[in-house]
Amino acid sequence: MQTNFTLAQLANPDIAAAEPILRACVHCGFCTATCPTYVLLGDELDSPRGRIYLIKDMLENDKPADKDTALHIDRCLSCLSCMTTCPSGVHYMHLVDVARAHVEETYERPPRERWMRAALRWLLPRPWLFGPALMLGRWMKPLLKRLPAPLDSWAEMIPSRRRQTAPASSARDLGQARMEAAQREGGAVRKRVALLGSCVQQAMAPEIDAATERLLARHGVELVAAPGSGCCGALAHHLGEEGEAKSRARRNIAAWERLIETGPLDAILVNASGCGTVVKDYGFMLRTDPAWKERAARVSALTRDITEFMAELGLDTAMPAPDYQPGLEVAYHSACSMQHGQRVKRPPVELLAAAGFAVKEPAEGHLCCGSAGTYNLLQPEIATQLGRRKAGHLAATGAAIVATGNIGCIAQIARHGTQPVVHTVELLDWATGGPKPAGLQP
Repeated sequence: MQTNFTLAQLANPDIAAAEPILRACVHCGFCTATCPTYVLLGDELDSPRGRIYLIKDMLENDKPADKDTALHIDRCLSCLSCMTTCPSGVHYMHLVDVARAHVEETYERPPRERWMRAALRWLLPRPWLFGPALMLGRWMKPLLKRLPAPLDSWAEMIPSRRRQTAPASSARDLGQARMEAAQREGGAVRKRVALLGSCVQQAMAPEIDAATERLLARHGVELVAAPGSGCCGALAHHLGEEGEAKSRARRNIAAWERLIETGPLDAILVNASGCGTVVKDYGFMLRTDPAWKERAARVSALTRDITEFMAELGLDTAMPAPDYQPGLEVAYHSACSMQHGQRVKRPPVELLAAAGFAVKEPAEGHLCCGSAGTYNLLQPEIATQLGRRKAGHLAATGAAIVATGNIGCIAQIARHGTQPVVHTVELLDWATGGPKPAGLQP
């Protein structure tokens, strides 16, 4: 694609980053076949190619975003399926992030829309508030469903009850796992890692972090706390609030650096793939900040999805839980942020197979389930269509369970499907001696 930016425009680091991405696009249209919104709506402006034209027009002509442009940019899920498909290597993720920031800076949204976006940015990263809000929402759910769209869809997303973390059996609790790991390694710790402190996941499914801790301990991995770390900034980032996203990134980087000062750190683990995609991109996010760019790049290089790390470490299945059922059929849903954002495709599937599960992969596995961070709350009609489509394909596998690596996908698929949905790490924990996942409990 030919571009005509002036030297003054290219002095803007965001324009300088966007220009080579725009130039890489050859208008081939391969991206349209794998773009969820184009597949559903059939509108060129709701395809990556169409959005690229809109973004080029805005940036090249210094145009503020208008209502229609904001609509089509907002409809993008940032699923990044187009990046996997693109034969020219167009880095659409960075381009649409620049576009979102431009929209937020130049477009005056309607008051209700501004309020909803601000409320999500403020509430979701604070589990100490979001957790009680969920409990209140369960009690008020019949009333909330009567609110006008899209607020009524928020009520639909509230689970009917909070899943309780299943207690470990007395012989296989965390302390026992640590003891066995130390004995197996002659008292030596195999790896020393940190785990990103979750926000939405901590409020909605605390059992995921608990399963992660048990799995790591059982494999001789020391998990060290990083006081001061928290929300990765993904929610603000995808809503175009770059200042807030970068502030959260710096806070996490500083927390992990303090941890590194106390001893070598082998990895920073993330068990929510949407967060992992953003943390792995900290180096790019802070590329223009001389004080932080190298520090951010080091953190990004250390970051691993929990399944990446376990695949490198090797899964010990010598002592499964007494109630574990080998051969259980599991449909694996690869979250977009996992397969397209992080390009982590095979490790989760191979780990589940190594653990003894019969893994089934659904049709249209490349298409988004419609969760996409806050997308199912802000674009509920499209998200619902995608959720039902995904749930249908997962049900068609005939598997008893659905596994995935992202809390948003878990909530979205559970809402639209009938199969129990659990995090991949919960199944790996169960297969190596942990309790049966809470989502599979009666």
